[in-house]
Amino acid sequence: MRIKITFSYDGSKFNGFQRLENLRSVQKEIEGALSNIFNQEVEIKGAGRTDAGVHANNQVAHFDVDKNVSNLKQKMNNILNPDIYIKKLNVVSEKFHARKSARKKEYIYRINLGPYQSSLNDYYYQPRYKIDLSLMRDAAKLFIGTHDFKNFVAGKRDDYTSTIYSITIIKTFNKLELRFIGVGFYRYMVRNLVGSLLEVGKCRIKSSEIKSMLDNPKKEIKLPTAPPQGLYLNKIWY
Repeated sequence: MRIKITFSYDGSKFNGFQRLENLRSVQKEIEGALSNIFNQEVEIKGAGRTDAGVHANNQVAHFDVDKNVSNLKQKMNNILNPDIYIKKLNVVSEKFHARKSARKKEYIYRINLGPYQSSLNDYYYQPRYKIDLSLMRDAAKLFIGTHDFKNFVAGKRDDYTSTIYSITIIKTFNKLELRFIGVGFYRYMVRNLVGSLLEVGKCRIKSSEIKSMLDNPKKEIKLPTAPPQGLYLNKIWY
């Protein structure tokens, strides 16, 4: 029996999603809870990895078990709360795969433009400079569509191609929210996109430099990577 789980977590409490031998991770915590409840070793497959400090509002994973357990959601939350919260469990087809079946994802990046607040430190990026939002919005349009994102991805891959459907930049009072919806996002990709847009907003580079980075992926150009605290995996479509 294959079960799909949807859950949220506070990334500031973990060393990322992926299971780590001697460090606290989201995967390791959930697997530990499930193994305890089912009294057998249970492995979960996540829709994607998030780095240390990165949060999730609606992460998805699946696991296989051969027996039912009543009140599974409640039992999991009794063990995992408050840092991980199981929102939903569904029995799904054996063909379902949390990562391979995903059609698109949404990430949110949150920025506090107001006075520094220590209570926001783990959940917002808090820059100490002014940002021109109109310049950022114009530059964001360059990322829409299918591109080779090599200059915006960390690590080596065989293929850096992906498709971004939309980037929305919303300002509410002194809080800024950048929403990215696309087919898939590689390691550090959203944080690198945010870092690039902030460089434009700070007037340190022009939009033409971003266009050059997209048009010439073999010419390695690197811009600052935004910190992990403001990043949230918000939604996955199947």
